[in-house]
Amino acid sequence: MDNRLLELLVCPICKGPLTDHRTETARELVCNADRLAFPIRDGIPVMLENEARVLDPDEK
Repeated sequence: MDNRLLELLVCPICKGPLTDHRTETARELVCNADRLAFPIRDGIPVMLENEARVLDPDEK
């Protein structure tokens, strides 16, 4: 994903900043305030609350 796009995107719930998080199997945009991770599928961020994964308490 283009870094310029990441700078424009905000959390759809709280309008806070998102961080790009990559693992071996997935890529997500994470809102630390709401503790949600929004998936990126085929290079397109899915910014729907019902598609977001709730972060575990020990996850950064």
